[in-house]
Amino acid sequence: MTHVIITGGSSGIGLALASIYAGRGARLSLVARSRDLLDLAAQKLVAKHGARAGDLHIETADVANEAEIGPAIGRCIEALGPCDILVTSAGIVEPAPFEVTSSTAFRRQMETNFSGTVHAVRAVYPDLARRRRGHIVMISSGAGLVGIYGYTAYCASKFALRGFAEALRCEARCHGVGVSVSFPPDTETPQFDREIAERPREASVVMGAVRPWTAEAVARKIIEGVDRNRFETYFGLTLFLLGRFGPAVRPLINWWFDRAIARSRGR
Repeated sequence: MTHVIITGGSSGIGLALASIYAGRGARLSLVARSRDLLDLAAQKLVAKHGARAGDLHIETADVANEAEIGPAIGRCIEALGPCDILVTSAGIVEPAPFEVTSSTAFRRQMETNFSGTVHAVRAVYPDLARRRRGHIVMISSGAGLVGIYGYTAYCASKFALRGFAEALRCEARCHGVGVSVSFPPDTETPQFDREIAERPREASVVMGAVRPWTAEAVARKIIEGVDRNRFETYFGLTLFLLGRFGPAVRPLINWWFDRAIARSRGR
């Protein structure tokens, strides 16, 4: 039976992924910071998505703290067996112009979104490589493909994930381990509601009023990519083109962003 470990599994995309894997009969380990949210997520998975209580394990840990996340994942493995699929869904976003973004807020996003993924991967990778099987699923963002006003820290952390995924893919392939990275657009999650309230006007102008995807739709597409052993998963034509042809079209994108921001400021 497949054992899936999901960081950030108590809500949003992480919980939507857990719901799909629960329906497939997988063993599930969810890791997040809030015990209350984890308990609610576990109840939902059992009541609505067919998860069996004996095949479901929860652990509280902050992925940014390697001393917490490593042992937490170790306990997941002790409870339900070796990890077959690791999904690194834990992440935070705190949009604000760079000049008003504190060093603490910048570091918090880098340590959660990027270093938190690295810590989780480090906790399972040696065993995956030894067993010559398994898959690592990293969740970046559309903001990992193009720089956006007010998202200096978030973009930096999500761009870094892509580089990490590309390099690790080369190494993991030698050991029979799959690696994939996805670039979701705006997604209906509890965090998205908080983000929108803080999003600078200039960011809203360049990002437009595109309707966000549901967490369930994003989760289905991510799992489809894993099933087909795709390295990259994009959502919609715009993000696909950015992923495939970003360097070629970036001057045009920057020109359009600059004009849109200038107009929004009445210049």
